[in-house]
Amino acid sequence: MQRYKSLFFTLLIPLTGLLPFKTSAQELDPVLKDLIQKGLNKSHSININNDDAEQAKIDQKLAKSVFLPKLTFNGSFTRLNDDITFDNDTQNLLTATQKLLVKEAVGLPFNAIFPENMLLTDIKNLQDKNILKSSVDVDWVLFSGFEANNAIKASKHKEVSLNYLGMAEKDKVALKIIETYNNLALVYASKKVLTTSETYLNEQEHYVKKAIENGLTTPISRKKIELAQQQLASKKLEFEHNKTLLIEVLHKLTGESREQLSILMPKLESFELNSLSETEKRNEIKALEEAKNASLFKAKMEKNHVIPKIALKGHYEFVEDDLSLLDPQWYVGVGIKWHIFDGNESRLKSKKSLLESEKYNEQLKEAEDMISLSIVKAKLTYEASLQNIKIVLKEIEIADDTYNIVSKQYKNNLASITDVLDAITDVEKAHFKLQESFFKQRNAYTELLHANGTLSNQYN
Repeated sequence: MQRYKSLFFTLLIPLTGLLPFKTSAQELDPVLKDLIQKGLNKSHSININNDDAEQAKIDQKLAKSVFLPKLTFNGSFTRLNDDITFDNDTQNLLTATQKLLVKEAVGLPFNAIFPENMLLTDIKNLQDKNILKSSVDVDWVLFSGFEANNAIKASKHKEVSLNYLGMAEKDKVALKIIETYNNLALVYASKKVLTTSETYLNEQEHYVKKAIENGLTTPISRKKIELAQQQLASKKLEFEHNKTLLIEVLHKLTGESREQLSILMPKLESFELNSLSETEKRNEIKALEEAKNASLFKAKMEKNHVIPKIALKGHYEFVEDDLSLLDPQWYVGVGIKWHIFDGNESRLKSKKSLLESEKYNEQLKEAEDMISLSIVKAKLTYEASLQNIKIVLKEIEIADDTYNIVSKQYKNNLASITDVLDAITDVEKAHFKLQESFFKQRNAYTELLHANGTLSNQYN
C-alpha cells in the first residue's frame, strides 16, 4: 500500500500545475500578440483589402484631377498632292484689283494701260502642300455640374468602408490565430497528463512483475498493463500528430518558422473578470454604413450628368509659316456642354445606385440583428464556461476522494487493482477536463470580445 500512496503523490504532484490559477483579467500572451501581428502582416486577404483601399484613394485623385488644366503638345507634318489655291476667276479678280490699287498709288487713271515695269505681288496659296505644325492645347473644366464633387465624396466613403472591412478582416485573422494557439496549449496540457500516466504505468509494471514472480497476482494483470501502455503510445502518437498539425497551421497563418513555433510552450490559465467589456460598434457595421453613403453619392454623381458643364479651351500655334490663310495663330474660348437628353442613361444609372444603397441598408439591418444575437450568445457561452469550471473542480474533488477510498479498500482487500487503476484514470480525466474548461473559457471570452467589437484592443 505504501507503494500506491507513493504512486498517488507521484501522480498528483505533476497535476498540481493543471489546477486553476486565477488572474483578475484576461490578457493575451505577448508571444501570441507577436504571432497575431505577424499574421496580420502576412494575411493575403488583408493585403488585398489594403490594395482596394489604395485604389479608392486613386479614384479620389482622379476625380479631383477633372478640375486641373490639361496641356497637350501637338506636332505633325503633312504633304498634300498640290498647293491649295484660288480658282482662276478669283485669281484674275485679285490681280485686276491689285493693278487698280497700284495705278491709284502712282496717280494713273483707272482706264490707263498698266505700266510694264511695275511688278505685281503673287497671289498667295490658301494652303501650301507642305504643312508643318507645332501647337499646344489647353482644356480646363471650370464647372463639372457637381459630378466630380460627388465622385470625390463617393470615393472617400468607399475608402473608409474598405478600411473598416480591413479591420474586420484583421479580427478574423486574429481569431484564427488565437484559437489555434489555444488548441496548441490544450495539446501541451494533454501531454502533461500523458507523462503522468506513463510514470504511473512504469511504476505499476515494475510492481506487477514482482507480484507475478512471488505468485501474488496472475499474468492477466501484466496484460492489462501492456494494453494500457499500448493505448498510451497511441495517445502519444496522436499528441505528436496534433502538435505537428497545429504548428503547421500557425506557420501558414503567421509565417513564423516551424522551429520557433515548436519551442513555444503555451499554457491555459483561468481568469476572472471584474466586468464585461463595453460594446462598441463593429467594424462590419461601420463598413456597411460607409458603403451605403458611397452609393448615395454615386447616385447623385450620375444624376448630375444632365447638369451643364463649363470648360475653357485654348490653342496656340508655334509655327506660323505653314498656317493657311484661314487658320488663327491662337484662340481662347469658353464653352458649355449640356446633355439635354441622354436616353435616360443617367437617370437609370442613378436609380441603380440608389437600389444598391437600399441593398446595403438591408444588409446593415441584418448585420445589426445578427451581431446583437451573437453578443447574447457569447455572453451566455462565457457564463456557462465559468459554471462549467466550478463543476469540473467539484469533479476533481470527488475523483481525489474516490481514489483515497478505493486505495484504503484495496489495502483491506475490498477492491481490485482494476478499481485502483480506474480511480487514478478518473483523477487524470478530471484534470484534463479542467484544462478543456479553461480552453472553452478562453475561447468564449475571445468570442465575446469579438461580438462586442473590442477584440482589436487586445492585440493592437
